[in-house]
Amino acid sequence: MKRQMLVPTLVAGALLTWSAGAARADSLTGEVVDLACYLHDPSEHGAAHRKCAEVCVKKGMPIGLLTSDKQVYLLLEDHDNQKPYAALKDKAAETVTVEGEKVSQGGLQGLVVEVLK
Repeated sequence: MKRQMLVPTLVAGALLTWSAGAARADSLTGEVVDLACYLHDPSEHGAAHRKCAEVCVKKGMPIGLLTSDKQVYLLLEDHDNQKPYAALKDKAAETVTVEGEKVSQGGLQGLVVEVLK
């Protein structure tokens, strides 16, 4: 009897683990900022800085997300799905919600953008 229950239990456990892992995208909401300006001068964001941010982002400067708790995330392009990240280039100084995988190295935090809302 134990053997008959072991395989279905293992399969169910594996499926549960897989489905939980697949649904674990992180979600962040904040203002899209160009990091070249923002890191140099944190006052350079918001509607007053929109034109400059648009120019910097379209030149290829790194894009960031400034959250309401003043955390800054480097936004990274998902190599398998570039469309959400590309759409961010038209969202400078706007508040957006992005979903994806949070990553960090050496104190730098980022998010691989999989979904833009």
